[in-house]
Order: sequence, then C-alpha cells, then structure tokens
Amino acid sequence: MGKKEFTVIIEQDEKGYFIGEVPELPGCHTQAKSLDILMERVRAAIALCLESRQKKTPKTHLVGVQRIAV
Repeated sequence: MGKKEFTVIIEQDEKGYFIGEVPELPGCHTQAKSLDILMERVRAAIALCLESRQKKTPKTHLVGVQRIAV
C-alpha cells in the first residue's frame, strides 16, 4: 500500500502557535510552537484519525482555500 497525501492548512495564532488542520479528515488538527514540531504532530494526528476510521479512505477532497471579507 502506497503513502497517502493529505493537505495541511497551517495558521498562526496571536501567541505564535502554529495550528495545522487536515480538511480531508474532519476533526484532525493539532498545534505546536514550531513548524517542524507541528508537522511531526500532524503526521501523528493523521495516523490516529485514520486508525479511528478503520483506515477508510476519505470520501472528500480539497477543492480550494479562499479568504472572504464580510
């Protein structure tokens, strides 16, 4: 079985923490003070999310990310 690729949306909060979210896996997110640690934690979070879903393939795919002003 080959590796699966996932999109990670990364934001930074007002305290400097990086927040990573995986849109293909609802509820799959984590945070860290550095990008290197964040990516390690994102990999672990993805593994846990996939394990909890009994390794089913996500049925959604990312179409895009947009910003909107209201």
